[in-house]
This record gives sequence, C-alpha cells and structure tokens, in this order.
Amino acid sequence: MESAKPTPMNRRLLLATCALACLPAAGQTPEPAQTAGLEPAAIGWLQLLDAGDASATWASASAAFKAALTSAQWRQALQGARTPLGAVRTRRAKSTRFTRSLPGAPDGQYAVLEFDTAFENKTVAVETLTAVLESDGVWRVGGYFIR
Repeated sequence: MESAKPTPMNRRLLLATCALACLPAAGQTPEPAQTAGLEPAAIGWLQLLDAGDASATWASASAAFKAALTSAQWRQALQGARTPLGAVRTRRAKSTRFTRSLPGAPDGQYAVLEFDTAFENKTVAVETLTAVLESDGVWRVGGYFIR
C-alpha cells in the first residue's frame, strides 16, 4: 500500500529535510573518534520515531532541523508520512557516507545513512537519515526521508 498523497505540510517536511537527507555525499570520513557516537545517535533517534514519539525526535534533532520545523509541524508531517506505513518490521543498515558540505547548509561534518526498511504496509522502502556533528561534538539528526 502506498502512503497517502503529500499534503502541503508533508511537502514542507520533505523540502526542509530533503535539503540535507537527499543529497549525494562525498566520501570524506571524519576521524574515528568523531564517528563513535554516530550509529547510537541515529539508531536511538529511529527508535524514538518507531515508538511514535515525535516530540522526542524533534527535541533531539539538530539546531537546523528545529529551525526549519516547529515541533507541532514535525508531528503533523510524521502523521502524514509515517502513520500510513504502519510499524517497522525490519530495518537493515545499507550505507553511510560522509561529507563536509551540503548545498544550502554551512560547511561541517555530515553523515548520510541509508537503511533498507520493511514497514507493515510498505515492504520495500529506503529510509535516509542525515546527521550533523554539532559544535558540542554530538551527532544529531538533521534530516529524514523515506522513499
């Protein structure tokens, strides 16, 4: 079953997050010490998302993510984008790419993670999560997209 047609709010979510999540990333791997917290941050954020805790995912997201969408806008966008898909059945890490620059974003340390995911109502999907290493040394989600 395909997800519902995009609403204006869903389109805004996709535009706000796609700027970070949908871009090809150059293979510029940061130092191992810098990447240590990436996987736990990404998996933890996805677990909050899977639990339906939109407020917690927004609160733990990057500053740029929170500047692009209010918590209420994020919650509404998730209801339109994730709810029709149903529960996550399986998720497998597919790839991680690193880059120092993304169009429309300041230079920094970015990671683009892709997951092959099967949902209850969409058995073949790719989740793309973009994380940014913020100035406090913590990886935070800056974008999320499902295709």
